[in-house]
Amino acid sequence: MKEMFGTGTPAGKLKLENTFEQIKRDGHGKRYDCVIGVSGGTDSSFMLHLAKEQGLRPLAVHYDNTWNSAIATQNLHKVLKALDIDLATKVMHNKEIDDIHRSFLFADLAELEAPTDLGAAEYVYRAAAQHGVKYILEGHSFVTEGISPLGDNYFDGKFIQSVHAQYGRLPMKTYPLMTFANFMRWTVFSRIKKIRPFWYLDYSKENARAFLQSNFDWEYYGGHHLENRMSAFLHSVYLPGKFDRDCRNNTLAALAREGATTREQAWREYNLPPHVEENIVTYFVKRMGLSRGQFDDIMARPRRNWREFPSYKRRFELLRPLFYSLAKAELVPMSFYLKYCFPLPQTGGAR
Repeated sequence: MKEMFGTGTPAGKLKLENTFEQIKRDGHGKRYDCVIGVSGGTDSSFMLHLAKEQGLRPLAVHYDNTWNSAIATQNLHKVLKALDIDLATKVMHNKEIDDIHRSFLFADLAELEAPTDLGAAEYVYRAAAQHGVKYILEGHSFVTEGISPLGDNYFDGKFIQSVHAQYGRLPMKTYPLMTFANFMRWTVFSRIKKIRPFWYLDYSKENARAFLQSNFDWEYYGGHHLENRMSAFLHSVYLPGKFDRDCRNNTLAALAREGATTREQAWREYNLPPHVEENIVTYFVKRMGLSRGQFDDIMARPRRNWREFPSYKRRFELLRPLFYSLAKAELVPMSFYLKYCFPLPQTGGAR
């Protein structure tokens, strides 16, 4: 992927500059020329700065699953105010979204946060379509974050719908579900492109964080994925406790590969206990409507795999040539094509 995108090279930077110029041309006469999904975290905050620095006119879009940390919310508004960027927000009905998350908990699945990730993606597409915008900028870096193993962290609209149908208690009314039809609408017919600028640049999360702190009074929230309390619970409690999975290995391995840290330093950090927010388990148990005994029973139950539920996975595989064309045209991320459109080994990701 580094060769494909020219990551950190003059060729990659030039390609990104040409993309920015194309965004400006295509957005001429419109109020906004791109949309940026924001959370108050490092990457999306720095993406807002980069867009403005390059002369773009972004609309910030925030999907609020009602689990935001106070620090992330403050960060988001500090940056938006300083850069004079408009914000569109989708605030979920807390009982509805909690019921969707709860269904994944009761299904004993690792993909507890999948409803947030897919709901946010769908809402960003909807906001772009509403404003006639053809470009979505995403603050993701495969260099600094790594990519999870094939078969891990899979989700799509049919998967979310099927899990909720079996374990949910409330109807799914306001949740922005990305169905296959919607996905085709945004990518094939509306031709909304997803651009990930950090894939082309020599991007450093640590340097970005220092810049944000210095220029926007931005505050660090303690670790990757910890800007949202659902994410914090997932990464510090649920995945390590029930699935023996510590996602810090993705980021630490990426840093070691790039020479930003040594393997020995990364290994020492990996063997430290994950940062656990005070009272996060108590807060989660209360919001899920559980007793502590029920929660402990769920954490001790056998884990299940996403492959046990209906999904679009086989359809993505059958349509692999189409999605390769869409990935080359930047209408879907190349990482989607590589992870979703190939058959997986029968044992891959089944943990």
